[in-house]
Amino acid sequence: MGFTANQWAILALVLVLGWLLGLLSRSGGGRWRRAYEQEKLARETAETRHTAARERIVELERTHPVGPGTATAVGAAASGSRDDLALIRGIGRMRETSLNETGIHSYRQIEDLSAADADRLEARLGLTQGTVAREEWREQAAMLRDRRIDDHRTRYGTVV
Repeated sequence: MGFTANQWAILALVLVLGWLLGLLSRSGGGRWRRAYEQEKLARETAETRHTAARERIVELERTHPVGPGTATAVGAAASGSRDDLALIRGIGRMRETSLNETGIHSYRQIEDLSAADADRLEARLGLTQGTVAREEWREQAAMLRDRRIDDHRTRYGTVV
């Protein structure tokens, strides 16, 4: 039982089509493989950066354990080791950080500022002259130090 001429033609056609498909898939496969390798490299690079960033965060948290707006800062304020200066209207978290960097950590220190000290502090923080007096930082600090929260809230409306 032999093949007919039509069967040989179909077999040859299938072989040629298979060969062409093989060539097409091989060239396309290289393109996809290159794209895969590029994506893999980009992901590895991103993971390396992420790991380095995580390590930096851990290092910063270890060397600067108490920061403004963090749970540890609130805990430190609650334990009495430093007051939450951001409760004073006109200070906020960013200025609290600046005040802490100048060595001011308590309501008492703000209360005790002389006019000259207030002027120097305003200059150092980049505030307009008279900000401490105009925003009544000393008075607010006294109220908060004495735990007169309701009075402060009534007068300044800032204590949570």
